[in-house]
Amino acid sequence: MTTNGSPRLELNDIQSGVLRPRPSPYAATYLLLQIDEARAGRALMGRLADVVANAADGHSPAGDTWVSAALTYSGLVVLGVPASSLESFAWEFRQGMAARATALGDVGESSPEHWEKPLGTADVHVVLTGVSPTRRALDEAISRARGTYAELGAIREIWRQDCHALSTGREPFGFKDGIGHPAIEGSNIPGTNPHERPLKPGELVLGYPDEMDPAPPLPKPDVLGRNGTYVAFRKLHQRVAAFRRYLRDIAKGPEDEERLAAKIMGRWRSGAPLARCPLHDDPALGADPSRNNDFLYADDPTGYSTPPGCHIRRSNPRDSKIAGVSRLHRMIRRGTAYGPELPEGVLEDDGADRGLMFAFLGAHLGRQFEFVQSEWVNGGDFLGLGHVKDAIAGLGEAERTLSIPGRPIPRKLRGIPSFVVTRGGEYGFMPGIRALRYLSELQL
Repeated sequence: MTTNGSPRLELNDIQSGVLRPRPSPYAATYLLLQIDEARAGRALMGRLADVVANAADGHSPAGDTWVSAALTYSGLVVLGVPASSLESFAWEFRQGMAARATALGDVGESSPEHWEKPLGTADVHVVLTGVSPTRRALDEAISRARGTYAELGAIREIWRQDCHALSTGREPFGFKDGIGHPAIEGSNIPGTNPHERPLKPGELVLGYPDEMDPAPPLPKPDVLGRNGTYVAFRKLHQRVAAFRRYLRDIAKGPEDEERLAAKIMGRWRSGAPLARCPLHDDPALGADPSRNNDFLYADDPTGYSTPPGCHIRRSNPRDSKIAGVSRLHRMIRRGTAYGPELPEGVLEDDGADRGLMFAFLGAHLGRQFEFVQSEWVNGGDFLGLGHVKDAIAGLGEAERTLSIPGRPIPRKLRGIPSFVVTRGGEYGFMPGIRALRYLSELQL
C-alpha cells in the first residue's frame, strides 16, 4: 500500500522503539536475557508480542513510554530458527559486534577482552529496552516486561543497566543531546532538520524501498524479516574529568575553554550549533527544537564556523562535499546517560563509571553504523583529513588532532587523549510484532 506515492508503513507491526525519538527528560533500563531452553524462549516471544509497544500506539497518552525487544544471532539460534533463515540475516549481525571489533576501532583498552561480561558473548540472547519520561512509568513498563519470563523458568536475567537524564539535561561531557532525528517516509514522525528530505522507509525498516533499491533483501521468511530492523547497542564509558582537564590546560581562559569545547563538538554546550552562532553561545537557540537543528554546511566549506573534523560534522556531514552520498549512511541514534554526575568544576576522576548507553538503529548495519564508525568517526579520509580520528569520540590508541580553521592562521589541537572507552556492545535484530508471534510458534 502507498500514500502519495510512498509505501505505507505497517505501524501496528513495527516496534515503537524503532521509530520514535527518545523522550526528554527520560529514564531507561537495558536488560540482557539468556535462554536456557528453546521451548521457554519461544513462549517468551509470544508473551513479548503482547508487551512490546507498536509504533501505531505512538499517539496514545503512553506513547513516550515503551519496551522494545531485540534478539542476538545467538538468540535466534537458541530458539531453533532454521539454518536457511539464519543465513539470510546481515553477515555483520551473524558475526556479532565482538567479532567486528577491529573494524569498529574496539582495540586496546576498548577491545572485547576488557568488556563487561556478558556483553559480547554468546550468552546474550535477548535485549530488552525500556524508555519513559519518568522513572515511575518506566518501572511499571519494566515490571510488565519482567513478568513475561518470571514464571517461565529457563530464562535468566544476566545483566542490567539503568540510565537517567542528568540534572543538567545534558550528556556527561556537558553537551545537550537528543537533538538530531531523521524523518522517515510514512512514519508520521517529523524530522528535526527541515532541510533534510525524509528518508526512504527501507533505510530504517526492512521490507520497504530504501535509498538504493526498491526491493532490498530481507531476512527469510518474509514474516520474520518484514518490519524488523537492526540495532547496535554500545556501552561507552566517558572520561569526563579528563575532558575537562584537557580543555582547561589548552585554553587561554574560561571563554576560550567553552569555545574550544564547541569547536570539538560542533555545538555549544547549550545545543546551539556553531553553524548558526559561530562566535558566541545562544542558549535560547539551543533550547529551541524548531531551530537548533536547522542548518547546513555548504556555505561553510572551509569550516570557519564548524570545523570539518568536529564530532557532529563527522557523524552527519549533511550537504558537505564528501566522497559518496551521506543519505546512505543516515540512521537513528539514541543516547541515555548512566552513572552518577561528576559535579560541575571537578577536575579529578572519582573512579565512578559513567557514560552513555548508545543505540544505533537502521536496516543496514554495514553501510550505516559500521561505515560511520569506521570511516567517519575513526577516520577522516572522506573529508580530506587523512587518518585523523574524531577528537571526542574516536576510539583506539592513535593520537587525535583537530584543525580549527581561522584567519589569519588555523589553530591545531594536538595530543588529544582518549575520552571514550567501549565497555561492551551487542548487535541485535528487532523483529516486528508478527515476527515475535512467528518465533513463538516455531516447531521443535
